[in-house]
Amino acid sequence: MSAVSEGPFHSVDVSSITDGPKQATLRTSDGIRIEARYEPCTAGAGDTAIVVAHGFTGSVDRPAVRRAAGVFTEHAAVVTFSFRGHGGSGGHSTVGDREVLDLAAAVAWARSLGHRRVVTVGFSMGGSVVLRHAALYGTADGVAPGAHAGLTGAHDALASAASADAVAAVSAPARWYYRGTAPMRRLHWVVTRPLGRLVGRYGFRTRIHHEDWDPVPLSPVESVPLIAPTPLLIVHGDRDPYFPLDHPRMLAAAGPCELWLEPGMGHAENAADDELLRRLADWLVRA
Repeated sequence: MSAVSEGPFHSVDVSSITDGPKQATLRTSDGIRIEARYEPCTAGAGDTAIVVAHGFTGSVDRPAVRRAAGVFTEHAAVVTFSFRGHGGSGGHSTVGDREVLDLAAAVAWARSLGHRRVVTVGFSMGGSVVLRHAALYGTADGVAPGAHAGLTGAHDALASAASADAVAAVSAPARWYYRGTAPMRRLHWVVTRPLGRLVGRYGFRTRIHHEDWDPVPLSPVESVPLIAPTPLLIVHGDRDPYFPLDHPRMLAAAGPCELWLEPGMGHAENAADDELLRRLADWLVRA
C-alpha cells in the first residue's frame, strides 16, 4: 500500500495504513519528494522503528540496504528511504547537507505509523546525516532546531516528531573536505567536476547538485556535543579504505557516546556483516 506525505511530518493517508509492509512518497519541508518503505518487525509488534540512512550512491533498493533492513526487522520495524538525488527520490544530492530534511521526514513518518520510539542508523554519508540530524532536531542545548546551520523547515512545534531517540553512525566522516585517501579523492572528483557529476548520474544513478555549500553545514564532529542526552553509538572498521581511525576517535572524543572499532571491517553497509547488524539493532532497541 502506498501513502503520500504532503508535509514533512503528516501523512494524508494515515487512515488506510495497515500492519503490513507499505511504501510511501514523503515530502520534505523544502519540497523534495522522497521514496520510502516500511517493514514491520518479524518478531511481532513493538514500539521501536529503525530508520536506515544509506551511504552516498545508495538507495532503498540497493542489495546492501535491503540486507541490513532484513536483519533489522528481526528486532524492530524498519523504515528505509532514498536520499534526494538517489534512486527514485527527487532533487539533487547535497552530499550530507540538506539530507537532514530527508531523514527528518522519514523519522516523522515512522512516528505517524504509531511507533513511540524511533531510532536512526546511518552509513558513511548517512552516518554524517544521522549525527547532524540528531544535533539539529534535538533541543538539549535550548537552541531552536536548525539554527546551528541556518536550515529552513525545522520548526520547534514539529521537532519532537522528527527527533531520534537513539543514534548509530557507521563509517561516518568526522570532518568535511577530507581527501587523505584515494577513494575520497575519487569521490571529490565525482562531486566537484562536471564530468564527475555525469559519471555519478549515469554510472551510479546519483544526481549531484552543482553548487558549493553556502554556508558550510555543521560538521559531524561539531554535531556530536549537541546530541546528548540522546544515546549515541559510533561504529567504524579498522580497514576502512575511505576514513582512517582518526575519524571515529575524533567523533568519540567530541561528546558522550559508545565507540565500537570493528576488526577487519571495511566501509559502510557493504562491509557490515549480519552479526554486526544484529548487534547494531540490539543496541538501538535497548538504548
